[in-house]
Amino acid sequence: MDQSVLTCLSPAKPYDLRQSASGTAGGTRRWQGAVLVMALGTPAGPARAAVRQRPDGDLEVGVTGPDAAAALDAVRFVLATADDHAPFLRMARRDRRMAPVSMRWPGYRPARRGSVAQAVIAAACGQLVTGRQAAQMERAVVGMTSGRDADGLCAPPSGAALAGLQPARAASTGLAARRAAAMVRLARGIDLDRLHGVPTTRMTARVTREPWLGPWSAGVIGTYGLGRHDAPMLGDLGLMRIVAAETGRWPEPEETLALVEGYQEWSGLASAYLLRHPLARSKRGEQAQPAA
Repeated sequence: MDQSVLTCLSPAKPYDLRQSASGTAGGTRRWQGAVLVMALGTPAGPARAAVRQRPDGDLEVGVTGPDAAAALDAVRFVLATADDHAPFLRMARRDRRMAPVSMRWPGYRPARRGSVAQAVIAAACGQLVTGRQAAQMERAVVGMTSGRDADGLCAPPSGAALAGLQPARAASTGLAARRAAAMVRLARGIDLDRLHGVPTTRMTARVTREPWLGPWSAGVIGTYGLGRHDAPMLGDLGLMRIVAAETGRWPEPEETLALVEGYQEWSGLASAYLLRHPLARSKRGEQAQPAA
């Protein structure tokens, strides 16, 4: 029998729910007015949550599922409510490049996917395509591995469900066949949930051993699947645009490390913030990109 709990969470301030949890996360959440509705995965089974931010910054949370306590833990993880990023903000305000972004969106903390497996899907689907295409493919693959409820939401898929997916079926969504194969091969090769106990450097080394999954993919998995703040999304197109706009030449992906390496344990969060920088969204720097 499902349990229902209504409670209040006090995230470390500053925190902005709307900024942090934008988008549908592969069809696992949606906004209904001022309320964020989320499908969650817990050890006891699928659960649901509805979250609204009060004017004082606290979150009103209602959860329903076979284990309400586990569902609340999932909400805390997905929404990063316990993460105090004030040290990062203090560093950012001394950085001429980062200061405007951090001052405009101080309450931004990237909401996570509900499972490591879903972050692997996002990492595979997000390469070399537009944001809209990536979101469509992620939604389709999540639907294949989890199934949709009557309201259209999907619970985050498990590692076992992703491992059981046929790469050809994933490729039918438009995902490149080689990346589809790498995504499934990674899920079959390791217990994805065990990555929570692996240091970021080892996690990155394991992910990048797979052809077609590079440092950017490891950053996505670390940031959105494991909740790490030290996993930068190196080589992201937005970061490449910033370097190109500042240097007048198109960089190699590894050169984007220079944008965030000074942030050390916050380098992953720094990369997420820089993707909101005006230059990351402008194509001005792409004029320096060599012809294919």
